[in-house]
Amino acid sequence: MRPQPGSLHVLVTGGAGFIGSHATLLLMEAGHSVTVVDDLSRGNLGAVDVLRALAKPRQLRFLFGNLGDAEVVHEALTNPPVDLVMHFAAIAFVGESTKYPLNYYMNISSNTFTLLNGMNKVGVKKLIYSSTCATYGNADKMPITEETPTHPVNPYGRAKLAAETAIRDFSSANPDFQAVILRYFNVYGADPLGRLGEFPRPELRKQGRISTACFDAAQGYIDQLVVYGTDFPTKDGTCVRDYIHVVDLVKAHIAAIPALHNPPSLYNIGTGQGVSVKEFVEACKRVTGKPIKVFERKQSRPGDYAKVWADPTKIQRELKWSAQYVNIEDGLRTAWRWRESHPKGYTKADPAVAAAVRP
Repeated sequence: MRPQPGSLHVLVTGGAGFIGSHATLLLMEAGHSVTVVDDLSRGNLGAVDVLRALAKPRQLRFLFGNLGDAEVVHEALTNPPVDLVMHFAAIAFVGESTKYPLNYYMNISSNTFTLLNGMNKVGVKKLIYSSTCATYGNADKMPITEETPTHPVNPYGRAKLAAETAIRDFSSANPDFQAVILRYFNVYGADPLGRLGEFPRPELRKQGRISTACFDAAQGYIDQLVVYGTDFPTKDGTCVRDYIHVVDLVKAHIAAIPALHNPPSLYNIGTGQGVSVKEFVEACKRVTGKPIKVFERKQSRPGDYAKVWADPTKIQRELKWSAQYVNIEDGLRTAWRWRESHPKGYTKADPAVAAAVRP
């Protein structure tokens, strides 16, 4: 599992998901080998199929399993031993978290505890953690810096913050353990070469990303796009977010590898630009060239907050990283190209991948 001298063997949790699959791809292109562990509750086996086709011999291993299972964690970390963990695996729908909060604490917080315990037992001492701007909640001032107080307003953000706290406490007790915590803003886009993208299963689509909903409306999968929340205290009444392209996000993870530290380093990952939902939808209309029908619902989704965008100064200064997709339409074009060329999502995974999934 180490195809090039000096490369790393990286465990990518949630590597069959939207972000994790793109991370796996870019890690392999950088010469690293990857073990993906995913229970496919939100991930896509078709993405794994694509990754297997692109991987060099002995560069990629897929392990089906849940991070709440200590035996799965041990197998993922040791067979063969990994050098670094990139922990993406998590359910991530704000509205869903308000309905099923315990599911979120178990999936995000508890599973991170199990992962840390497994890393401790086998001596894996490097972790890059996927966190979220939802830890900040309704901040008093924009843009958000790493010094902005954390006041999450939904169980998703609180579960992520609990996992962050555990990582920091574990680091304090183990001086040789090193970590980086990356707080994402709103992720969108797709691989610009069209190899990977996002196509959630039908039962997950209503709670997914706004770009997915826009494209579903553009392609006729749904009759109209529903915009929730039109009376926020923002420029046009809809919530404002910082949209970060998935490739830029993954490149930030790779840039963070040399920045592993104890106590853990913390960075915001965003463009520094706030875009309202209405502005995002208008950009989708221009990119798709489709007359997307929009229904505006005054009531917002449970757990939503009015506005949030990043101040990326710290990561720009310390890691020499900056977002390349700062024009929202440029980023949307990558996602729309993938959707147009994959109108039904990923094709069925090949038998070798399917055989890797235990009953």
